[in-house]
Amino acid sequence: MIDLTNKEAVEELVKSCVKNDQKSQQIFYKMFYGKMMTVCMRYSRNREEAQDILHDGFIKVFSKLKGFENKGSLEGWVRRLIVNNAIDHVRSRKDFYLQNGEDDFADHIADETNDMIETERLKQEKAEKVISLIQYLSPAYKTVFNMFVIENMSHQEIAEHLEISVGTSKSNLAKAKMKLKELFEQHFRNDE
Repeated sequence: MIDLTNKEAVEELVKSCVKNDQKSQQIFYKMFYGKMMTVCMRYSRNREEAQDILHDGFIKVFSKLKGFENKGSLEGWVRRLIVNNAIDHVRSRKDFYLQNGEDDFADHIADETNDMIETERLKQEKAEKVISLIQYLSPAYKTVFNMFVIENMSHQEIAEHLEISVGTSKSNLAKAKMKLKELFEQHFRNDE
């Protein structure tokens, strides 16, 4: 494996991949497969769909690799492209819809429930359980939850990416957190 902190090694790998060197592309793919598959799983309904998203994402990564300037993190750059591809995929699905109700209390709920489910405050085991429960959320709730909690995007960024209002983003996040709390209590009440 290549040391991603070694700028020269990263630069050589990128150059080889840009030249369509299959061995280098295979190394590149294997280097990021696990982490990027995890990202895709958070935006998909199942593993098969996640693999499709990942495959399409890597096609975009390889086609845009020439533009990577090696100034920031290669992993961060790849992750951003994979996340954007996953978001585009979710938005294009026929079953994806957002509840566009501008509830007056959405801001209030979002603020109050913001601390309910914070994966960074959960123990590793509980965090993994919460991540697995994300699969049970509706596509709209899952997407907004992932973008806000996992990808650290603001409601404004989410609204722009998904072409929804900031209020809808906040409302969907609040509802996702409430649903996750409910699922967590149902599934893991007896684990403690």
